[in-house]
Amino acid sequence: MSTASNPSTESVPTTTTSASAETPTAGTPPVSISEVIASLPGPWQQRELALVNDAVVRLARFEGEFPWHHHDEDELFLCWDGHFRIELEGREPAELNPGDIFVVPRRVRHRPVADEPAHVLMVEKPETTQYGS
Repeated sequence: MSTASNPSTESVPTTTTSASAETPTAGTPPVSISEVIASLPGPWQQRELALVNDAVVRLARFEGEFPWHHHDEDELFLCWDGHFRIELEGREPAELNPGDIFVVPRRVRHRPVADEPAHVLMVEKPETTQYGS
């Protein structure tokens, strides 16, 4: 797993599937979200920002439609900038603007959709895979 070359974000991995020893934890230097956003290689590519207790905080740029999927655990989304919606199977979509938080309940099929780029923080278990189950 490679890391960003910027000194303030060098602990932030460039790809993720689960939390690693490189993920910042309690007591490590602050991570600049703005710098991580600037270094994201493209839509839907996640970066781990921090590992805290039993959760990982990830950042991604949402743009376009992500495939339908579900997870065996809850997934929290925090809209950092931009606007996006989370379409939920059998339910009304959740519209998120900067500062909004939404939790997708475990086992609910969903897909994020962003008509324009949006940056999003996600809080989930480290073993949660991007495409779910």
